[in-house]
Amino acid sequence: MTTHEPSSANQADLDAARLLLDRLGLSAQDLLATPSDRPPVPTFADYIPIVSAAVTDGTRRVYSSYWNRIHEHWGHRRLDEPTPSEIKQLVEHIKTHVVARRNARGGRSAGEHLIAALRCLYRHAEDDKLITPADNPASKVAKPRRLPSTRRAVDDTHLAEINHIAATTGNDPALDTLILRLHTETACRRGGALGLRPQDLDPTQCLIFLREKGETVRWQPVSPTLMAHLQHHAEQRGAPRTGQLLRYTNGRPITTRRYDHLWNRIGTHLPWAATQQISTHWLRHTTLTWVERNFGYAIAHAYAGHTDNPSGDTGTTTTYIRASTQEIATALAALTSEPHPLAQPVQHHDNQITFNQH
Repeated sequence: MTTHEPSSANQADLDAARLLLDRLGLSAQDLLATPSDRPPVPTFADYIPIVSAAVTDGTRRVYSSYWNRIHEHWGHRRLDEPTPSEIKQLVEHIKTHVVARRNARGGRSAGEHLIAALRCLYRHAEDDKLITPADNPASKVAKPRRLPSTRRAVDDTHLAEINHIAATTGNDPALDTLILRLHTETACRRGGALGLRPQDLDPTQCLIFLREKGETVRWQPVSPTLMAHLQHHAEQRGAPRTGQLLRYTNGRPITTRRYDHLWNRIGTHLPWAATQQISTHWLRHTTLTWVERNFGYAIAHAYAGHTDNPSGDTGTTTTYIRASTQEIATALAALTSEPHPLAQPVQHHDNQITFNQH
């Protein structure tokens, strides 16, 4: 009895089938499985709380309002029911009903965040084997193209005006000037400042431990002056070693509302700040721009706490030019005109940022 080898056409068909299954995220076993082998697909109302409990606090804070909108529109529907076209319709509905602000851009950010919130839900559904990658409608909808940010570095004169208003108005100038100096020296985000604890201070090396979005962490150099004020603030306001450092005079931890009140007050006294919607993130732009201009891209990249992204245009390059903590400390010493224990000798820079000595 002779055996017959599969024809070249049959072999080509098999190869094509394997390639198609691989692209669909399926296996031959998936084709043989009966529908009863897969768990029933839950509704959005049932599944959103599950995902919300599984993500980080930061992710939950960003996506919760969009999950609420999804629940409002589709709570009764199963995850496998909406089509890409329906997602696009929901995006357009959210964009046209977003709260209008002076810096609004037609709801583009709301549309982007809605798609991201849906993708988060469906990624978890894939992991839980409730749907296959081929059944994920959110992956087939493109996010709106992000427009360039209108934020930029604040010039020295305007920055001095901001610091002056913070130091001479309000019910807690010591707190407000400490907040501004912390953000200006470290270029940290609000989450990093609010997450700072007394145990995160290393006074010997003048370093603070920052935890920011995406669960990124880093030791960031600070000036001896800022370190002393952070320690004094924590001691004076009774911050526990493992608790939040920044607090009101009554010992209660501050929240993002303190930032809102601070910038509203600054805008009241400085109309140009209100007009341009100046916020804490502008301080980040200010410091990182100064560092990049004086010390180069690699040190600014590290100073910002950015992680390397191999898929980005500069991701591979930054692997080889990653700056050290000593180089960041050197940039900080030049920025503040204060010596730092980890800094290397550096030439004097004429355009240092002026700080209030609170």
